Amino acid sequence: MNQAAPAVVTPTYDVTLENLFEHPEGRRVLTCIQCGMCAGTCPYGEVMDYPPRRIINMLRAGELEKVFRSDSLLSCVACYACMAKCPRGIRLTEVLLPLVKEQVFINLPETPAELQKALENTLRYGNPFGESSRKRAAWVKTAGVPIRILSEDPRPVDVLWFVECQNSYHPRGQDVSRATARLFHALGIDFAILGNEEKCAGECARLLGETGLFDTLMDYNMAVFAKYKFNRIVTSGVHAYDAFIYQYPERGFRYPVEQTTPFLARYLDKLRPMLTRKLPYVVTYHDSCCLGRHNGFYEEPRALLKAIPGVRLVEMVHNRVNSICCGGGGGGMWLDTYYKAKGHERLSERRVKEAIATGADVLAVSCPYEISRFEDALKVLGYDQKMVVRDVVELLAEAMEA
Repeated sequence: MNQAAPAVVTPTYDVTLENLFEHPEGRRVLTCIQCGMCAGTCPYGEVMDYPPRRIINMLRAGELEKVFRSDSLLSCVACYACMAKCPRGIRLTEVLLPLVKEQVFINLPETPAELQKALENTLRYGNPFGESSRKRAAWVKTAGVPIRILSEDPRPVDVLWFVECQNSYHPRGQDVSRATARLFHALGIDFAILGNEEKCAGECARLLGETGLFDTLMDYNMAVFAKYKFNRIVTSGVHAYDAFIYQYPERGFRYPVEQTTPFLARYLDKLRPMLTRKLPYVVTYHDSCCLGRHNGFYEEPRALLKAIPGVRLVEMVHNRVNSICCGGGGGGMWLDTYYKAKGHERLSERRVKEAIATGADVLAVSCPYEISRFEDALKVLGYDQKMVVRDVVELLAEAMEA
């Protein structure tokens, strides 16, 4: 199982369209063989005027301005499928697509209202919900275990737990946070959170093309990190994990980082004897795009699920590198209304149909976005009495209860 951060990659933070071909990853774009694998594997490839292959073709022809004037790339949910399948290893989702989407966003005659509101909220409040920062740690009062907030007790700590927005404000996300806190406490982890000082890591804004917003959030978070002494960061957010691993190092970020699920998998030997409650569930696991395709954490969540007494794990048709995106990444979390107006099938509904077909009664996830997306999809499709959605962490905490 993966037990550390991905291998060091060539920095890409300073890449722009103007200096693209001065950068190794930019020059790699020119090696595209126009095979169409990116368009074929993209979950919305059939509705895009400009899938990645055609964008590269337009770039070569000097006609990229035509791409900028199309809203086609709003259908890109940054799922890393095109990047994972590219035979040339072109870092499409990491490098080329955000650069082009930035220009697309600038040229949009009108930003979809739901997306615009989420971006404005993130800039003003540090979270897309538009909630006050003073409410960010309100869930701590109902956690059932002590949770140290660094602004109140700034002593050095081993693990800084970066909770992220969804798990701080959304009711179901707060359920996951409470479960995570109980697991950390049971394992004897020395941890603390930033509480009201935490703001969104900003990765989805960056992948959407809102680099200015991302820079603002990154600079703020880096300044907060510098206030405290800690050995490593564990984050519940898979998008925050990506930001810390691939983008923040350009601003001097040097902390070891892990996402909650693979972090807990490293403690499986200690955790296993605590899982004493039998859970008679048939579970199917959805591979997160960031955690799975982008970073290769496929077996860790499955190892945790298999360790739970009574759980029987079944696989969906599309799993691991072939998993279907929930549709929430790259700004997709706030574009469902836009997709519906375009007549696109919601990816969350497509994925839920696969989950139901397995006969499972629990859909397990590791990304904070996925609970609300899949729960909504189950309701829309009328399957909410047949299946429930649970984070892997929630199932572990349930199995640990007397």
